[in-house]
Amino acid sequence: MVKVILKKGREESLKRFHPWVFSGAVAQIVGNPAEGDIVGVYAADGSFLAAGHYQIGSIAVRILSFDAPVLAPDFWEIQLGRALAVRRACGLASSEKTNCYRLVHGEGDNLPGLIVDYYDGVCVMQAHSAGMFRSRRQISDALVKLYGPSLKAVYDKSSGTAPFKAGLELIDGYIYRREDFHAEELPVLENGHRFLVNWTDGQKTGFFLDQRENRALVERYAAGRNVLNLFCYTGGFSIYALGAGAVHVDSVDSSRRAMDMVDKNVELNGFEPSRHSSICTDAIDFLKNAPADKYDLMIVDPPAFAKHRGALNNALRAYQRLNAAAIAKVAPGGFVFTFSCSQVVDKEAFALAVFSAAAQAGRSVRILDRLNQPADHSVNIYHPEGEYLKGLLLYVE
Repeated sequence: MVKVILKKGREESLKRFHPWVFSGAVAQIVGNPAEGDIVGVYAADGSFLAAGHYQIGSIAVRILSFDAPVLAPDFWEIQLGRALAVRRACGLASSEKTNCYRLVHGEGDNLPGLIVDYYDGVCVMQAHSAGMFRSRRQISDALVKLYGPSLKAVYDKSSGTAPFKAGLELIDGYIYRREDFHAEELPVLENGHRFLVNWTDGQKTGFFLDQRENRALVERYAAGRNVLNLFCYTGGFSIYALGAGAVHVDSVDSSRRAMDMVDKNVELNGFEPSRHSSICTDAIDFLKNAPADKYDLMIVDPPAFAKHRGALNNALRAYQRLNAAAIAKVAPGGFVFTFSCSQVVDKEAFALAVFSAAAQAGRSVRILDRLNQPADHSVNIYHPEGEYLKGLLLYVE
């Protein structure tokens, strides 16, 4: 096996079970690994530390095991089984009202570089490393064993996530498909609400599962209110608000495909079409031009404004401008649910941006709740970087 030997004193993070080895910590590589190979990581004194996927880049090794330099033959089945056990313990994998959840959340499930989302028998996987991409068939085989005949398909959607520099042929497609299953989208249940999920053409794996609990919170506040759902994608928050008895919901997104899916989801759940409007336009421009006091509940859930640390300052300014506009426009006594999914923007920085936005808007604002990602997007306690979703529930006088 290829050995990655660390510089003296650089083994401490691995001894604390952090799942990454940064390239700057590497003193020597004994052997000639290809991207995605399993390599052993050793301290400067020659002692074994961990094994994981080798990668060219700032993260040189993503750790899969701290126990042995060679992965066991049933490694994937064991690790995926542990991930499913967590979802069962949380009541997600056996709920009559919810049949979609995240099965694998990368480092949170000790499988760095791998995402697997489960949609009523369809597993959609995304590899964020060459090693996970090269292991996709073993992962699929383990999923078949794990779910048995109830598994309808395993779809690989790694073309937009796996590293192109690895020289991989990144073509999305089915790794496994039951002979009687031919759909490219299907309706799923989330807290009793129905949503169409298209894993081939939709964003990410087809649906944003990480907002499930925050959508349920919107449901608690939406009755009798006029709701604006900005950056709505396929209308998750909108459906919950309509189900709660919102007077009217405006869903805004720049994607025509997404807005078509919102309309299908409104129909799928049996809501009166007159209670909902789908508006295909830029969400920021719409908010700027929206009349003041029309909406007394707003959801502000933009895409990541910063995908790397170099974009952090610009992202914080963007969050401030966006939230200042929302706080200025929401009706007195209204609520603003505001979010950031940018991993490099921590909770404190986001809260400060929203504080600055409130000051800019010149209104009295209370924080009623601090919001985050749900249990199936678990965070490894040794990898706090996995806590990416943060939000605030604001009350604006």
